[in-house]
Amino acid sequence: MRRRSRRPGLARWGLALLLLLPLFAHAGVLLVVDGVEDPLKGAVVAGVDLSQYATREVSDAQVRRLYERAPDQASKALQPYGYYDATVTADLKRVGKDWQVTLHVKPGEPVRVTAVDIQLDKTALAIPSIRHAAHKIERLKGQRLDDATYDADRDALSGALTADGFLDAKLKVHRVEVNRAERSAVVKLAWEAGTRYHYGSVHFEGSQFRKGFLQRYVPFKSGDYFSQNQLLTLQQALNGADYFSVVNVLPDVDTAKHGTVDVNVQLAPAKRTVYTGGPFFGTDTGFGLRGGVERRWVNNRGHKWKNEIVVAQRLKTLSTLYSIPMPGPNQRSYNFGANYRDANTDTSQSRTLELVGNETRQWHGWVRTLGVHALIGTFTVGKQGNEPDNAPGVEHGRSKLVFAEASLTRKHADNPDFVRHGWSLSLYARSTAGTLLSSARFSQVTADAKWIQAFTRRDRLILRGAIGTTWTSDFAALPPQLRYFAGGDRSVRGYGFQTIGPKNSYGRVIGGHNLLVTSATVEHYFTRNWGIAAFVDAGNAFDGFDYRPKVGTGLGLRWRSPVGLIRVDLGTPIHDRNRHGVELHIVIGPDL
Repeated sequence: MRRRSRRPGLARWGLALLLLLPLFAHAGVLLVVDGVEDPLKGAVVAGVDLSQYATREVSDAQVRRLYERAPDQASKALQPYGYYDATVTADLKRVGKDWQVTLHVKPGEPVRVTAVDIQLDKTALAIPSIRHAAHKIERLKGQRLDDATYDADRDALSGALTADGFLDAKLKVHRVEVNRAERSAVVKLAWEAGTRYHYGSVHFEGSQFRKGFLQRYVPFKSGDYFSQNQLLTLQQALNGADYFSVVNVLPDVDTAKHGTVDVNVQLAPAKRTVYTGGPFFGTDTGFGLRGGVERRWVNNRGHKWKNEIVVAQRLKTLSTLYSIPMPGPNQRSYNFGANYRDANTDTSQSRTLELVGNETRQWHGWVRTLGVHALIGTFTVGKQGNEPDNAPGVEHGRSKLVFAEASLTRKHADNPDFVRHGWSLSLYARSTAGTLLSSARFSQVTADAKWIQAFTRRDRLILRGAIGTTWTSDFAALPPQLRYFAGGDRSVRGYGFQTIGPKNSYGRVIGGHNLLVTSATVEHYFTRNWGIAAFVDAGNAFDGFDYRPKVGTGLGLRWRSPVGLIRVDLGTPIHDRNRHGVELHIVIGPDL
């Protein structure tokens, strides 16, 4: 009996819930904005509460309340962009089970900045970076009032003051006076710069080197004006030295007094000995194995020792390099090394031993190298493929050269792994002192340049060039590495490595006195890591003024792999009756 008495009650509750379901039904909101484009359109959508219900359920009563508030919210959302007289009307209608709200926006005339008043100490305005930041704010005059631009420019000037040593600078006045009737705005800013700080002492913590050694990386002296850019330079120099796994450069602002701030540098040693190795492939060298061992520091004076061996199909090298950092500025060091090289290309073969001693240092933003090289070995030029060395037209030689070398290199990149804006330039000059220690007298000048510029978020333009010339008393005594050839992965694609250049009477390529090569590549990335490329290369090695450029063009594939950028290019010669077909080129490594 009790069970029967409960069933009618449950039935009545179920029937009541079914009758009430329509009252609890929900729908979504489709928000449409017309009359303006981004960024104003995006600002309206973000500033209206209705936009939160595009993917959320909402009752009819909520929709109507939100709809009534939407025009006022949309108008206020445009004020940070300078539109204070915007008018907004709205429409509401059902679309299926959802609601559609359309906002019709008329932004009206914007408020423009008619005056900019900046008050700042003359000593601070005399500093270029601070003066540039102030001028940027002054250029707001005549422009549409934009809160985000104003905030960014104001904060940039505050940041410039701090970066250049005004650590106590305070923004006393920051006001924008808007006259809605006249659609005008006046910007008023005033800073109290205070004392400009100087550097005190630099304290290194956690270093494995003797006292004073790391001072060579400090780009300032005690008493110089404080500069955050110099602290960044110090951090980059210590990271680049490859001695440390952790580098933190921290100005001790909290305890700064009497206009002086000390700098604390927190360090942790890196792994002392590094072993490297593995297979690799390059179309100029073929398949190969590379192995190396590097002693990042040999002793507490920071000496370095690096050794490497390469065994590939067309290249075998064994090299060692010992570096001795010297005290004082400019990161000066003495370097001594030896390199045995067995190279076999489509047109030459050489076996040489080279000894080198040089000095490197930072020099006005460049890396300058001055040194002496001693080179001995044997070589053949004019060979074709795997033909015997005694084939007609193959020339044989023996090298014994002692020559001086000077070089300047410099590069700039916004990102070393994938450059969007950057360039590199290298200049080399070599010369023998005479024929007493050398089998020939020669002088040589070479320049290499590369420029990279992204012109959209997914596209890059890469320009490359090389030029060089040689003066010599006996060209036949120069080994292949001191002659000019063209063709290959980093030269004229579409031709094999070093297969372009002057020929002897047998029609064999033997290299030339001069070089001129140019290249243009356009890359488009359809995903973050994958892209395609199109290129045109032109150039040649030549004697005298007989310059007849060879041209190669083609398409390529780009992959930003975990081991670096991989470039795979297919190139073909253009207007060359003696060369046909397609040449494969593969390069793995950084842009610069």
